Amino acid sequence: MTVGGRLGSLAGMVVLTFVTAAGVHYPVDVRVGDSVMDAALDNAVPGIRAQCGGGCTCCTCHCYVPAAWRASFPPPGADEVELLAYAWSPTADSRLACQLRLTPAHDGLVIRLPSEQA
Repeated sequence: MTVGGRLGSLAGMVVLTFVTAAGVHYPVDVRVGDSVMDAALDNAVPGIRAQCGGGCTCCTCHCYVPAAWRASFPPPGADEVELLAYAWSPTADSRLACQLRLTPAHDGLVIRLPSEQA
């Protein structure tokens, strides 16, 4: 099931799709430079709580970045790696959405969300 719709890529924008654990797709248009966390919050995507507001001091914006997209982001820093140890069902695809800044190369990115946040 898809909620919302693609508005179309505009200059300075990328389209990414959030997929909930239940399989609901949320395609959203997002400004280049925003974080994946901001994209979820600005578009009322359920599943990202972001309790620390993007300060990388919690893990309530845990998400999964598919292997094909991992190299498009800088590797996680030490703080992020430490916090991911407390995330719900972490995998090799786990990242904190607050640490993922979008570039033009991220148009079409798919982000999967866990069934719960820690």
